[in-house]
Amino acid sequence: MLNWSKIDTVLLDMDGTLLDLHFDNHFWLEVIPAAHAKHKNISIAEAKADIAARYDAVSGQIQWYCLDYWQQQLELPIMELKREIQDLISVREDVPAFLEALRDSGKELILLTNAHPDSLSLKVERTQFDKYLDKLVSTHQYGVSKESQWLWHQVQQDLGFDKSRTLFVDDSLPVLAAAKEFGIAHLLAVTNPDSRQPEKHIDDYMCVSDYRTLLPIN
Repeated sequence: MLNWSKIDTVLLDMDGTLLDLHFDNHFWLEVIPAAHAKHKNISIAEAKADIAARYDAVSGQIQWYCLDYWQQQLELPIMELKREIQDLISVREDVPAFLEALRDSGKELILLTNAHPDSLSLKVERTQFDKYLDKLVSTHQYGVSKESQWLWHQVQQDLGFDKSRTLFVDDSLPVLAAAKEFGIAHLLAVTNPDSRQPEKHIDDYMCVSDYRTLLPIN
């Protein structure tokens, strides 16, 4: 279990960590290939293969998360397509009680997301999850993603957190590995980022499927 007395700052990912990843998975794996197929007049199977190759080419880089990049690459109205399925955007059921408990205990709560600012704005607009947080940071303002060590150095410099007294929560194992390499002392992995998908088995990090099991927080 986490020793909350040794944690002052909690850095939180957004998609899959605070919000259900189903929206993003459905958007990038179904909506975008369908729109790409229609735009290029190719089959869904061809579109999915092309899109998958494009995703792999920039995986872990800021471009993967950049809506401007994909709009240019695919010639598609990315935000317009997102808004068409915005009803799927939802906060994880276990998040409100968890964040309220963290806030009541005096922890500093910071969102650190690779999401593009436009995507972040849409999700805040739909859910108002930002009301629990002290700061919201998109890595796009730095031009690199959380997979980069340079990003971690810059974020710590700007936010001033003590990495020995910081908890970082994310559903991405490569991102957690980058945080570990940087020296974040407390790491927590999410095993069920997408409510429509099976829970993941994670051995390398302390993990959670329901934040309420971590309560109470002192």
